[in-house]
Amino acid sequence: MRASFSRVMVDGLEATREVARGAPTLWIANHTAWWDPLVAIVVSHRLGIEAHAMMAQENLERAPFFGLVGAFGVRRGQRRDGADATRHAAALLDRPGRAVWIFPQGETRPAHEPLRFHGGAASIHARAPRPGAWFVPVGLRYVLGDDPRPDLWIAIGPPARRAPEV
Repeated sequence: MRASFSRVMVDGLEATREVARGAPTLWIANHTAWWDPLVAIVVSHRLGIEAHAMMAQENLERAPFFGLVGAFGVRRGQRRDGADATRHAAALLDRPGRAVWIFPQGETRPAHEPLRFHGGAASIHARAPRPGAWFVPVGLRYVLGDDPRPDLWIAIGPPARRAPEV
């Protein structure tokens, strides 16, 4: 990531480490750039946990590398596939130290637009085979400055056992 960004600033990583290693976690992040699933994998690696990220199937087919590092696809707009992806995400929350990242916006949106989320996070959490999975809210922002590479800002909120109110 250092080659892709001029600076990387992370807030909340250490405060999340103990929860992420001690329980399964469902990370809920905004989606503003194609980098987001890769950022998810790298953040999880820094925490020493196994990560998976839900992403659009057509993007996974265009960039199969993401599948090799833990991403799994969902065909947006296909209810049955969405239900299958939700069940798969929930099944992955079966042990401590395992993370599933979702981007409920369902597509990349500019950071200045209001957030609009698709449902599913609470359903994934409710279906998790291991009780005690935590929600972890994440904000991602890429800022262009003088350097041709953007700055990356990551804000990790405090983990919660209940679904965040949206």
